[in-house]
Amino acid sequence: MNRHAITVFLLMAATSTCRAQGSTATDGQWHISVSPYLWLIGLHGIAGADQRTVSVHASPADLLSNFRFGLMGTTLIRRNRFVAPIDVIWARLADDKALPPTALGTTSADFKASLFVLTPAIGYRIIDQQKIKVEAFTGFRYWHFGQTLEFNPSRLGLSFNGSQNWVDPLVGGRIELPLSPRLAVSIFGDVGGWGAGSQLDYQIAGILSYKWKPKWALQAGWRYLDVDYRGTAVYDAAMSGVLFGVTYSMK
Repeated sequence: MNRHAITVFLLMAATSTCRAQGSTATDGQWHISVSPYLWLIGLHGIAGADQRTVSVHASPADLLSNFRFGLMGTTLIRRNRFVAPIDVIWARLADDKALPPTALGTTSADFKASLFVLTPAIGYRIIDQQKIKVEAFTGFRYWHFGQTLEFNPSRLGLSFNGSQNWVDPLVGGRIELPLSPRLAVSIFGDVGGWGAGSQLDYQIAGILSYKWKPKWALQAGWRYLDVDYRGTAVYDAAMSGVLFGVTYSMK
């Protein structure tokens, strides 16, 4: 999926709002929901620095085997037609490998990587009907990558570490289709970057939600997130996979 396809998707969502008439009444109250989730990510692309790049391919099983700690979740704040979603992804990966005997005397290498992605946005619910709800929003996505490589034992101080940080402005939309009082489908996407941070940054996802209690709902779906960053380092990769979550509506 390229930049033009994402732009067309967002324009279609905006155009559909012009054809809808009528809306549900707003209650004037603050509504807050918290949704922790688990995203089983598969990764493919290229990464590197100093004009040297390598191809990167990792399945969800590969990443889970090296997973050490993480936190993923979304908070949604809404009042009348105004919405403010905040999405957070934080993960730490680590691996250690035994090395063949070398003249430097190193016997193993430890690699650690951290990923932090923060996406706050603010938007407006253009359509608020029982059969369809459409929102348009704008915001930014903050990226942080950190890497550490240590050799053991390291008599010559053969340890390396580095990090990359950038911010991408973005625009997006979300369509929610209630299928029944308990079941609903949501489709959302955004696109950004445009050279401000990365060259291109976009995502698209579909979520099926089941409300099993008045304040609780279960989710399952699929998410695709792609970024093309070329600065002090190169990171041009796509992350995709199924996700599972739960939502608690505080009020």
